[in-house]
Amino acid sequence: MAPWFLFILVSALFPLPPQVHGLNYTDVQAAVTDMRSKSYYGFAILLQMLNSTSQPYRSLTFLMPGDSQLSESPISVDHLQDFLISHAVTTPLLFNDFLHFPTGSLIPSGVENKMIRINNRGRANFFVNNAHIVTPNICQNSYIKCHGIDTVIQYGNSSYINS
Repeated sequence: MAPWFLFILVSALFPLPPQVHGLNYTDVQAAVTDMRSKSYYGFAILLQMLNSTSQPYRSLTFLMPGDSQLSESPISVDHLQDFLISHAVTTPLLFNDFLHFPTGSLIPSGVENKMIRINNRGRANFFVNNAHIVTPNICQNSYIKCHGIDTVIQYGNSSYINS
């Protein structure tokens, strides 16, 4: 695929400047309810903790590790925001939107200068960096979109937990 086509595709999906949208109470509560309905309790708690102290964010897509993966991650309160935004894409994307990205595509994470690499081997075998999307389209009822993944996302040789 031609590089200019990927640039146009990414530009169309991630227009500049991005719409700023605060994670208001209704958005967060709807997303948390959806997360809990699929047993992503740990991520729901982290999001609620962050929402009580955070600044406005753009609409996001969260890539959520399961509770067992979160329990193994040394996430400090001081780095909670960094952890959550390192597991986010800067625009709301349903799983069908992700499927349009060919393998090798880079999409911006919530962390400046950190990109998420797509490995698209089809609906049942779709990876973001090192993480397999195992439960797509969990959050349906707010600006926040979210998908369950099987591990904490790695950037290079490490996660973004305490960077």
